[in-house]
Amino acid sequence: MLNTKLFDHTILKADATEAQVAKICDEALAHDFASVCVNQYYTKFVAEKLKGSDVKVCTVVGFPLGMSDTRVKAFETRAAIEDGAQEVDMVINVGALKDGKYDFVRSDIQTLKEVCGKDIVLKVIIETCLLTEEEKILAFRDSCATQFGDGATLNPANLIDSSRFEVKTADATISVGPEHSYLVETRIIDGRKYLLIPADEDIEVNGFGVRVKGE
Repeated sequence: MLNTKLFDHTILKADATEAQVAKICDEALAHDFASVCVNQYYTKFVAEKLKGSDVKVCTVVGFPLGMSDTRVKAFETRAAIEDGAQEVDMVINVGALKDGKYDFVRSDIQTLKEVCGKDIVLKVIIETCLLTEEEKILAFRDSCATQFGDGATLNPANLIDSSRFEVKTADATISVGPEHSYLVETRIIDGRKYLLIPADEDIEVNGFGVRVKGE
């Protein structure tokens, strides 16, 4: 069964009208999507339309070029949160990445993460179509390091190796067939961040079948 909570319903075109945004909200509610993503002008409108539902309000900042000053991105983020945004999608500074200014790129992301705090989800748009394979790895590394810390970063090599899906932390590795990568979930439990996979049936440990005891 398709998990619709994996989808953000998005309308970011410059000529989007209120009626069109309202239609996107109605569709997101009907199909139980994860969020509705809009330009900041419509954040309050969408927050009102989705009020009382579990479909989140998502707003882009530094969109679409990512070249805004970090202070401007931070201001946009604060304003979006005040207007009801529950998720923020920021665009990475591609030019800075290509210039090798990796500390700046990480600082740019970190500043917005601090504005978002623990309650607001920050996602990073890395514009892979503009990056080389090496730059994709660096961009993914910096965004994950900012979100999860250097000791528990997702493996950026997966961006260029479509034959596998491998998630690594400092202490563990999870390998999943690419066609089943959707099974890996992230969750915060009792304040700690976890990577989870379903354990419903056909479980093996070192070749031996095991059963997970129910509650």
